[in-house]
Amino acid sequence: MMRLEKLQNLLKEKGFPFTYSEEDGCGSIDFEYRGVAYHVWEFFDDNIWGAETNVKNMGRHEDLFGEYEKEIIDIVQTWN
Repeated sequence: MMRLEKLQNLLKEKGFPFTYSEEDGCGSIDFEYRGVAYHVWEFFDDNIWGAETNVKNMGRHEDLFGEYEKEIIDIVQTWN
């Protein structure tokens, strides 16, 4: 089963180049916007899903939990 499908669809819509991979059932997306590299790396730890990303704060990696894919999509949707 593919992960992070909604985010992948948004990136396709916007024409942002990206790569998707999956390891141990967790999705990983690396993409570019205006020459800056972004990532979303899912993890499953202690029965909790989350994602490490730098989408919120370009230079800083942070872990998001809960509705992390929606949170990331909401941010990326504002990018032209």
